[in-house]
Amino acid sequence: MYSPILSILTAIFEIVVAVIAFKSKGRKSIRYTSAVLLMLLASYQILEIVICSISQNNLLLSQLAFMVIIWLPPIGILLISYLFPIKKKLVFRYSLFLFGLSLLMVFRILLDQNFVNQTVCSVVLARFSNPKIIYIVYSVLYQSGLLSMLFLSASGVINSKDHLQRKLLGQILLGSMAFIIPALITVITVPVTKGALPSIMCHYALFFAIFISRLIYLENKFFRKIPEKIEK
Repeated sequence: MYSPILSILTAIFEIVVAVIAFKSKGRKSIRYTSAVLLMLLASYQILEIVICSISQNNLLLSQLAFMVIIWLPPIGILLISYLFPIKKKLVFRYSLFLFGLSLLMVFRILLDQNFVNQTVCSVVLARFSNPKIIYIVYSVLYQSGLLSMLFLSASGVINSKDHLQRKLLGQILLGSMAFIIPALITVITVPVTKGALPSIMCHYALFFAIFISRLIYLENKFFRKIPEKIEK
């Protein structure tokens, strides 16, 4: 039997931190992008609650969940681009490229009413059946984007000479590692989680949200000390 408690608590935490990000001090590009990222994660949690508690047979809502979470990698990489120590424009353009591919994927899902043909909810997970090749394309796009977040944030930490930038990028790196790697291991090693990757990742993303909240805290703390350095 599905229990929404974990999703509810996770969504509340993500929304609260997002509101704090909007209201705190620091660079708007960092704060606002972090807030949007958190609201995106909370939106998936809310959708999963609705799907599994109220409308499990509503496949349109299941498709909407896929359309929402596809934006996680491009927004994450956009955040990294604002902090990246070298070739910022290249990373920024890569995020725009992923935004474009994600938009195409959303349109493709909208045109295919059978993108999800079954949703099964159990305990704290939602498992989706996706029989078509387009789901493989979706998975490759989504997972390659997440791995890009991992490698780009690691590269930023290694190459950054600025203590604050390195620390902020470190939060993204640790957060990415804390939810991407365990989620992939879970799906690979636990048979019952087949088809539940989006759900599993968004539950593990609570750890990502915790590290993003620390990023917001560090940005706010530094701004209060030296506000003239980071007004934009």
